Amino acid sequence: MKRRSAIKTDLFADQHHKQTLDKLGDPLAEIESCIDFAALAAAVDRIAPRPASPQGGRPPFPTETMVRILVLKRLYNLSDEQMEYQLLDRMSYKRFCGLAQATNIPDRTTVWVFENRIGEAGAQAIFDGVTAQLLKKGFIARGGQIIDATLVPAPKQHFSKDDKAQIKEDAMPADWKPAKRRQKDLDATWTKKHGKSHHGYKLSVNVDKKHKFIRKIVTDTASTHDSQHFEAVMDPANTSRDVYADRGYPSEEREAWLKANGYRNRIQRKGHRNKPLSETQQGRNHRIAKTRARVEHAFAAIEQMGGKLIRTIGQARANFAMTMMAACYNLKRLAYFQRAKIVPA
Repeated sequence: MKRRSAIKTDLFADQHHKQTLDKLGDPLAEIESCIDFAALAAAVDRIAPRPASPQGGRPPFPTETMVRILVLKRLYNLSDEQMEYQLLDRMSYKRFCGLAQATNIPDRTTVWVFENRIGEAGAQAIFDGVTAQLLKKGFIARGGQIIDATLVPAPKQHFSKDDKAQIKEDAMPADWKPAKRRQKDLDATWTKKHGKSHHGYKLSVNVDKKHKFIRKIVTDTASTHDSQHFEAVMDPANTSRDVYADRGYPSEEREAWLKANGYRNRIQRKGHRNKPLSETQQGRNHRIAKTRARVEHAFAAIEQMGGKLIRTIGQARANFAMTMMAACYNLKRLAYFQRAKIVPA
């Protein structure tokens, strides 16, 4: 007796799959429903106008399509090569980027060229554009601001002793050909944290206590001390004057600056040799830690977006990647609020 196959064929199977995807809950559809990508694309075009297409040449893909691709890249931490493959393979990716019926898909070179065209200013325009839409929806910065920094790892570089000596003198090793030079990141730096060495860059952020959106960012190399970005990421728009930070930030000068500018100091105290913290100070640190931990939730969410590792070479591209990290975190956070039907308060 011939057994029936469990696989059924249908000319409209693709449509059925899309309907099933919607029922299950497509996270990209949630993001699309709460963000105006056309507005983000317009902001990018103002910063980096689209080049004129040569007569007879293939016109470039719409900026909105490319911005959506950059969001996908950062949400899932994909390389240009992986992005090209996934655009060909994944229905949800094609639909999100408006390419479901397209015969041609942006390849890895197209994605690379677009990133280089818009540069750091373009990534900042996307971050600022998302921030503007948050405010428009009523998600203003409330409850106080929490300042912290996270290390963003980059591929480790291997240099010979002679190479290191020449690089230290701002000279380029004579045996480095152009192709090899392009693969060497001379900007990323080493630092130590909790006894472990880390190589890469640093992302300093300001997160509001109420909604945990990233409001301000500063990018730098890993060896830069966290406290150097404190004033740069301060957000005067926050409705509360409370400022939270960990034990890496306190100083007499900073305390005086906060007081002079009308802020309430919620920075944890740091003990010193032969002068440990009192019980009262320890208790204060513990109370602050409960609130300050909210910024760690943001870093954990970024880590879940495929990890924080960046594959680029040089600080300019690293800055681009870290700015997109922050923008995409805010996108996911906004989608969460919409899914949970949480309204701004």
